[in-house]
Amino acid sequence: MRKALAALSVTIAALVATTGCGGDRTEGATPPTTPAPMTPGETGNGTPAGRAEVKVGDTKLGKILVDAEGRTLYLFEKDKDRKSDCYDACAKAWPPYLTTGKPEAGEGAKADLLSTTTRDDGSKQVVYGKWPLYYYQNDKNPGDTTGHDIEGFGAEWYALTPAGKKASG
Repeated sequence: MRKALAALSVTIAALVATTGCGGDRTEGATPPTTPAPMTPGETGNGTPAGRAEVKVGDTKLGKILVDAEGRTLYLFEKDKDRKSDCYDACAKAWPPYLTTGKPEAGEGAKADLLSTTTRDDGSKQVVYGKWPLYYYQNDKNPGDTTGHDIEGFGAEWYALTPAGKKASG
């Protein structure tokens, strides 16, 4: 009986650790299947070495915002006043696009729409217009847009146009 209770306790602890706690922040959560993207220019050992670049890529959704490697960037409709509302399990599924300095506007992006916001942990997240930017864990390759028009963690997720609006499609 003690062994069964101990095994059950370990299983429950593992479930809590992987799904997170905290109300609707876990709604629609899927365990990450890939590690979170690194900060632009990160050396692989957690040491930031560069700044974020936002540019425009041509995808099946049309022209949308991507990072320097062509990975799609998303907005979260729950975010308000340029502040992120995506933490814990949400940030595992939708890693924030972080920078170590002022973000750079690449081809097609508007420099006057780029800024940053400070996250709860002190890191700087890239903002375009009024939207903090995120990756989606299930996008595997540059140009993937599998996170577009998905509801999760209490609101919708969309790719962004160069004008800073949600993409249609």
